[in-house]
Amino acid sequence: MQPNAIIFHGTGGSPEILWFPWLGARLGERGYAVDIPHYPGMNAEPVATLLPKVLAGHRFDERTVLVGHSGGAAFLLALLEHLDVTVAQAILVAGYSTRPNDADEPVLQAEYDWAAIKAHVRDIYFVNSTRDPYGCDAAQGRAMFERLGGTQIIRDDGHFGDYNQQYDTFELLDRLIG
Repeated sequence: MQPNAIIFHGTGGSPEILWFPWLGARLGERGYAVDIPHYPGMNAEPVATLLPKVLAGHRFDERTVLVGHSGGAAFLLALLEHLDVTVAQAILVAGYSTRPNDADEPVLQAEYDWAAIKAHVRDIYFVNSTRDPYGCDAAQGRAMFERLGGTQIIRDDGHFGDYNQQYDTFELLDRLIG
């Protein structure tokens, strides 16, 4: 069975921006079936209505790799909690599990079943920055790491791509994905 990767953009994002197309092409070259879906409701519609769409729209199995950026990374927590399989990897880039600032965060659940999340992913990474302009910082990564284990990677690199931060490639992610 071919491994698959699903890359989730963040709030207000799309599949064509930042490092998403680059990572998709790199993984495709390595034999992955890659999906970089566009969810205009990411962190705009409640997670309870977005989650069933995502669960129905994708294949998840023991060879699936999930990558999320910002709001897409926060969404991965709910997705992992509600999967009925254990996926190979999840990489949360600039992720968070609590409100990182004073903005509404419909992508967040009120609470999480951390044991269920942990049971549904074999290998999890948290990639956060010391200076994230939105508060999706190393402290957010640490809070998730303390609940889920895995690997926390801390960089000093903003939001890993934003309207004012060019980020067309992301070599670290290519190296992390097994």
